[in-house]
Amino acid sequence: MRKILFSFPGQGSQYSGMLDGIANRDFYEDLCVRTLNKSLDELTTEDALQHNANVQAALLICGVSWANDFIQKGLKPSFTAGLSIGAFPAAVIAGALPMQTALKMVYRRGTLMQEAYPTGYGLTAVVGLTLGTVEQICTDTGCFIANYNAEDQIVIAGSDENMSHASAAALKAGAVKCVRIKITVPSHCELLNGAANALAEEFSKVELSRPRITYISCSTGRAIFDPAKLKEDLLFNMCRRTQWHEAMVSVFQRGCNVAIEMPPGETLTGLTKKAFLESLCVSAQTMGVEEIFDQLEFMQ
Repeated sequence: MRKILFSFPGQGSQYSGMLDGIANRDFYEDLCVRTLNKSLDELTTEDALQHNANVQAALLICGVSWANDFIQKGLKPSFTAGLSIGAFPAAVIAGALPMQTALKMVYRRGTLMQEAYPTGYGLTAVVGLTLGTVEQICTDTGCFIANYNAEDQIVIAGSDENMSHASAAALKAGAVKCVRIKITVPSHCELLNGAANALAEEFSKVELSRPRITYISCSTGRAIFDPAKLKEDLLFNMCRRTQWHEAMVSVFQRGCNVAIEMPPGETLTGLTKKAFLESLCVSAQTMGVEEIFDQLEFMQ
């Protein structure tokens, strides 16, 4: 029996024009204009994507539109999970969060994050070192662990200067590479506590529903069913370490054997494979819908 995960990428996967050709475009165009007073094209120009709020809104719309298209074609997930901003489309598809509310939340989320750290900060992926080694490097250089993506891929957060020192130390310690991610804020660490608290205060009256599809938190690595806890997970995930590897181990142990990453991402697919053993892990960004359905037909 197939149990399918829909996964949703975080920032760093965005590109200009990423909403061109999405299914049911007129619906999302109208939603975007009514909610943000912006067209879809205005969210995804090169200039627009320099602003976190536009990036996060575009990622939400992209993920939800693709996932709904799969569902309308008969492919329903058993689980949803998203990295960072990807948690919001995961919650929408799980049936816990209305799309318009999600769009308001992520746009404000991106604004608060950028206002807190307009320049001089960000994220760097360190590949090839253990968590313990990277934690010590962070302690020595004033950085923070942001994402535990896989046993050998860890993302750190901090100032440009501190991350430069941390990258040098990591390479000296044997890291395969250190790659700066296309994110201009120090996400998923205590530096964003203030922004997260502000977001929680602004959306304190929002009520979520119990998810109809199992929602996997990438802050805890576990399923969340309680609406209040799911809301808290979304509002504060910007300042909490992500545990993608633990989340994928958890969903695999629940019997999941297919993982489909929604556009515009493909990085999560490689990370998920490390936890899913022989299961099918694919990216709709690179494989395409028809080929994915062919792969699933072959599994039956």
